[in-house]
Amino acid sequence: MTKRARAIPGLGPRGEEKIVSPQLLPGFVPLATHHCVTGSLRHVYECNGYPISEELLLGLGAGIGFAYFQFKGQPPFLGGRANVGRPGEEGLERAAGRRTGVKVELWRTASAKKAEAALLGLLESGQPVMLGVDMGYLPYFDFPEEFHFGGHAIVVCGYDAQERQVLVADRDGVPHPVSLAQLAKARGSKHKPFPPEHLWYTFDFRERQAPEPGEVRAAIREVLAGLLRPPIANLGVKGIRKAAASLREWPLAMGEAELRRACFNAFIFIDYTGGTGGGAFRYLYGRFLGEAAAITGEGRLVAVGEEVRAVGDRWQEAALLLKETAAAPDPRGLLPETSAILQDIADRELVVWDRLAEMV
Repeated sequence: MTKRARAIPGLGPRGEEKIVSPQLLPGFVPLATHHCVTGSLRHVYECNGYPISEELLLGLGAGIGFAYFQFKGQPPFLGGRANVGRPGEEGLERAAGRRTGVKVELWRTASAKKAEAALLGLLESGQPVMLGVDMGYLPYFDFPEEFHFGGHAIVVCGYDAQERQVLVADRDGVPHPVSLAQLAKARGSKHKPFPPEHLWYTFDFRERQAPEPGEVRAAIREVLAGLLRPPIANLGVKGIRKAAASLREWPLAMGEAELRRACFNAFIFIDYTGGTGGGAFRYLYGRFLGEAAAITGEGRLVAVGEEVRAVGDRWQEAALLLKETAAAPDPRGLLPETSAILQDIADRELVVWDRLAEMV
């Protein structure tokens, strides 16, 4: 089935308006979202008649935590996500699916041809398709040539097989035209540390259900285990303390250009612009706890959610200081202050997560 031309305004890499050939799939509405993963999930859920918030998806998927790593040849990574599908982890996508009665399966292939065939088959059946991509290869972003991040998620929500072009829903609520050739490059990126490996997801909504109170509590307990009892010191509250100490050592290990890049990279993965919803996902999770209070009947979760959002404010202070540091005449001068903020965040989070643990 070939969808023929219909004018849909989209944004190109420099913001110019385009006339887009593919049509949106029936019932698909592009939404402005916060986080690429929960936003993509919400797009698929909504299109299948299951209205749900990103906050609830993040919480049910036990998707909040902290990780600090420095991979060889890459700037240090500070991330507020958890349950990202590492070995031994179910992954946010499947955990949220299990707790809403939706069967979510992850697929990978080394073959670009097989990946494209699976994509077109699902689109032909009328289903939007959630994919993993390297956002550095997406034409509607204006990143430096050397920027790559393969942990990005999008939803393909329309196509024109004859023109070999698709529509992509990202976080901005605007359908973006992308050629299948461009999409294949983004799906097959080899850039580390998160090459997407042509991954995609399928969803079965036939047994969908509202999340039960016990499942909400279980999801919160999973988050707390990762934050308070992490298996290694790079994760959880311990990981925040490690990041705080490491920041003071960055100037000794990096040249000026590398240091500026590291600071800006850290800013991106904490701030709204990096798809965290602000405050390293703490704003989203604080709002989730408000929803969790309504589902479980545990009213005290509302107050804890407010405390989590207050910690998010401190994360935002750290993010903006890192951004300032990246552009400062001497980027070394502001790192001790940022390190102190991270230590304070770790102290505050320890108190908040312990209080939450008493309730669940």
